[in-house]
Amino acid sequence: MRTWIFALAAAGILTAATARAAPLPPVRIVLVGDSTQAHKSGYGDAFCAQFRSEVTCINGGRGGRSTRNYRSDGIWDKDILPELQKPNAPDGTPYARTYVLMQFGHNDGSPRPERHTDVLWEYPANLSAYAKEARATGAVFILVTPLSMRDFVDGRLLPDRVAPFAASMHNVAITDHLPLIDLFAESQKAVQAMGPVKANHLLAGQPVPQNVLDTEASGTSVPPKIERDASQTAGNGAQPFDYTHLNQTTGATFFGKMVADLLVANQPDLAPYRKAD
Repeated sequence: MRTWIFALAAAGILTAATARAAPLPPVRIVLVGDSTQAHKSGYGDAFCAQFRSEVTCINGGRGGRSTRNYRSDGIWDKDILPELQKPNAPDGTPYARTYVLMQFGHNDGSPRPERHTDVLWEYPANLSAYAKEARATGAVFILVTPLSMRDFVDGRLLPDRVAPFAASMHNVAITDHLPLIDLFAESQKAVQAMGPVKANHLLAGQPVPQNVLDTEASGTSVPPKIERDASQTAGNGAQPFDYTHLNQTTGATFFGKMVADLLVANQPDLAPYRKAD
């Protein structure tokens, strides 16, 4: 009798484990944004690493891009739309769903004319146009407010220059009935809770410049003086220190996980696609 009970229990455990390990229908996640998403400087690759192999995750983040020049440089038309029009995963299985996560704002406020957009009309109009084109392919289009910057005064995070773009994006989400992930608000809270010293060492490119080390205990950020050492001169691809971009270890991992958490909360159907912690 006891052997029979143990056999049933073992079979139940095996069945549950098999169900958990069963392959899921393939889905696709496409990130579209600026350098705070991009390879080597943003959270995009670490975000993709949060998901199982059934997810085709494409990091379309590009440095220096705004809602204006992401299109004018041809990235949207040549790289993103053709990808969205592919019906099948690399193994030939049809995608069950495609998600496009769009995050812009850091470069839309640039004074450079090829990047700059007006926050009240051109920026929201551009977002709406992208949304319309992505949704026409059947994709779920999700707005992502910009990642916070990390400048402090007396231990308090400064009002962020991307804040107006985050607010404008909220308005687009309401007007166009689009899902929105408020990365700006969540990253602001997280960075403020860390304070400048921890944020400098955990999130930013390394090494922390000496002039920042000399003053960071004051709680006020100073413009970093980057020493171009031999490794940087050799072009090793390391992200230099600043208050915007991320190192590709702890910084990218921290915000990659944050965005993945926010996405799954926004789109619960993606929960089974997350890797186990």
